[in-house]
Amino acid sequence: MAEKRWIAETLFDDLGFRMTFQVDKVLYEMQTEHQHLVLFEQPFFGKMLMLDGATQISKKDEFIYQEMMSHLPLFAHGKARDVLIIGGGDCGIAEEVLKHRTVKRLTQVEIDAKVVEFAKEHFPEFTGPVFADKRFESIIDDGAKYVARTDRRFDVIIVDSTDPIGPGKILFGEKFYAGCKRCLNDGGVLTTQNGVPFFQKNELTSTMKKFRRLFADATCYVAAIPVYVGGHMAMGFATDDKRLRRHSTKTIAQRYRKAGGFVTKYWTPAVQVAAFAQPRFIADLVAKAEQPRR
Repeated sequence: MAEKRWIAETLFDDLGFRMTFQVDKVLYEMQTEHQHLVLFEQPFFGKMLMLDGATQISKKDEFIYQEMMSHLPLFAHGKARDVLIIGGGDCGIAEEVLKHRTVKRLTQVEIDAKVVEFAKEHFPEFTGPVFADKRFESIIDDGAKYVARTDRRFDVIIVDSTDPIGPGKILFGEKFYAGCKRCLNDGGVLTTQNGVPFFQKNELTSTMKKFRRLFADATCYVAAIPVYVGGHMAMGFATDDKRLRRHSTKTIAQRYRKAGGFVTKYWTPAVQVAAFAQPRFIADLVAKAEQPRR
């Protein structure tokens, strides 16, 4: 009997531990121009994708990340018509954004064409409805360069990046965040993936410092996503409109009904409001980043 293969997440090697997943079947594996990609079937989490040794998505709990990265900023804004996704080649977040009837145009900028190609084959549940939607535009480009030069303006920008390694590293720099701010409409929202604060403190505090040099309101909200070991995952939230993260559950519920009242599995109006209530150790990390804006 052949020995089972195990694939390790090497993201926390510098902390002295790895999360290792038993593999039922490797579905796709290759070294692209930008990163190592492996897609495999796991007994508990189902289909899983790793890039450069960091877990990106699992079939079992993808809905938590996708819903919180998309619905929360869109409902915080309340009138988003033009949305930009940086990264997100699997199209999971794009699928959630397009559930909003109020969104008139969605642009996704992914650096790695191979990621989009493989997603069409292995994640048709996402890519099928997304690419069939006339509101959707897929662009293969460097996200940092795109926000620095585009003439277009957006109501919400969602940065669905890997951790700050490989091609994802530039998406955690102040120059990139400044580019995002440049192409946001007045009152626009920037949302970012900022890791697991229990293990990745610097990733969160570094982003918060940069946000606060650029935006009037900068913080994070949290969600618990089982496959991302370490408890809470932090998602950055930056805007010049301080009212956007202070809406009542009633207001968010009204916006939800207007957007179509689609089915969700994690996000609710009450969860939206509660997500900004940070556990003390995360609130302390965010507070450390406080400094006057330039």
